[in-house]
Amino acid sequence: MRRRVSLASLFGAALLTLTAFAQPAMAEQSTKQLTDVVPVPVQAKSDPRADFRLTPATVIVADRDARQVADYLRGVLRPSTGYLLPVVPFAVTPKIELDVTKTAKVGDQGYQLDVTQRGVTIRANTSDGLFAGVQTLRQLLPASIEAKTVQHTRWVVPGGSITDYPRFAERGAMLDVARHFFNPDQVKLYIDQIAQYKINTLHLHLADDQGWRIEIKSWPNLAKYGGSTAVDGDPGGYYTQAQYKDIVAYAASRHITIVPEIDMPSHTNAALASYAELNCDGVAPPLYTGIDVGFSSLCVNKDITYKFLDDVIGELAAMTPGKYIHIGGDEAHSTSPADYQTFENKVLPIVAKHGKFAEGWNEIAKATALPVTAVPQFWDTDGVDDATAAAAARGNKILMSPANKAYIDQQYTPDSPLGLHWAGYVEVKDAYDWDPATTLAGVTQDSQIAGVEAPLWSETIHNSDEIEYLAFPRLAGIAEIGWSPRSTHDWNSYRERLADQGPRWDAEGIDFYRSPQVDWK
Repeated sequence: MRRRVSLASLFGAALLTLTAFAQPAMAEQSTKQLTDVVPVPVQAKSDPRADFRLTPATVIVADRDARQVADYLRGVLRPSTGYLLPVVPFAVTPKIELDVTKTAKVGDQGYQLDVTQRGVTIRANTSDGLFAGVQTLRQLLPASIEAKTVQHTRWVVPGGSITDYPRFAERGAMLDVARHFFNPDQVKLYIDQIAQYKINTLHLHLADDQGWRIEIKSWPNLAKYGGSTAVDGDPGGYYTQAQYKDIVAYAASRHITIVPEIDMPSHTNAALASYAELNCDGVAPPLYTGIDVGFSSLCVNKDITYKFLDDVIGELAAMTPGKYIHIGGDEAHSTSPADYQTFENKVLPIVAKHGKFAEGWNEIAKATALPVTAVPQFWDTDGVDDATAAAAARGNKILMSPANKAYIDQQYTPDSPLGLHWAGYVEVKDAYDWDPATTLAGVTQDSQIAGVEAPLWSETIHNSDEIEYLAFPRLAGIAEIGWSPRSTHDWNSYRERLADQGPRWDAEGIDFYRSPQVDWK
């Protein structure tokens, strides 16, 4: 229900409306189509006679439920247009109206977008849906809308209507801050960039052999000592709890949920180096700055291991509003199969004790005590994993991240200056040309799949430019796989729409890889 508005507010809105009508009428024609966006919408119906022009008189209409998204949209549009774009509770025209209301067919994350000569209206059942609609609106405007300074151009939105909603509920990106540390501002920049493509989850890989990146007050040496270095001996770093909470809140303002990961029982050298008592022999190993995997392990048979994990998971859960904690579980080569079972069957109840559900790499599917609420994340390359398929058959949702398709830290080609290639070379077409429902034997129904995620490991990257080079353009394709219907999946169509993103990324200052597979605009 709309809140009541004062006569003063209505009078102010009326003045803005009268100003709008005083603007000279101009016939505008957009050169864009409603489907020229990434991810491509479910349904779109164009009306070239209904194009809308953004002018200095345009207002943003929003009630209390839509105010946060309206303020965000205003922040996006003002720098490049130079227009005031006030957020008001009521106006006639010209306007961009954001409305949280009952909207058939679009679910909790979808939206209805309608464009006429009088304005743009985005309706959704939730503010998450409104936010998704705003990202589509951004792409319907000229690419220079992303500039940080005033651009002298005509801001025309193509007329017609869009009905849109996601194929999968979870569309994620992962940033490895353990092997190289990225400060809060760098993480926030990545949040802003991924939000444009309707990514709604950011998985932060907070601990590994090379570094521990989150303050745990009951075990302070984890961050102070375990977080002091990185791959190749580069400077380390960690997030204080206040900084982590700020990142979580910032992500929420972009309608993104943070999923924190503490990898275990392997990938734990930074923790083992910080506290000798966590080692079976009571001797702390030196800090590690290489990139080998699988050599470390928590001591499965020590009670202190589970006291340690109870404290860590407890503090992390208290700072994390999202319902998932990622517990790693991969590449435990130094842990016997029997010990791995023992470990997982003790850790999974600790996650539940603190009110969270577990995510983990697909190896956790081997745990005999795996609850149906747990989400194994499939990262392998051969499309066969009996334990994960069995978990899906029991009702667990599977998060799809096949390394030879979705790992955006892999090199594009042998000549790429950044990335690894243990999973193969992953060009832009490779990252787009796959289907989550045909990737893993035994997981063939959308209902068995939680969604998709694009992990970005940081062995070879040190700064935001290098993050951008590996993530873009591949992240956009994986986002479309997660959002758009399978029936719309077509490389030739996608590469044309992707080419339109080039000028947009240039305007934003994103240092993307200009793949020869795409005819960049």
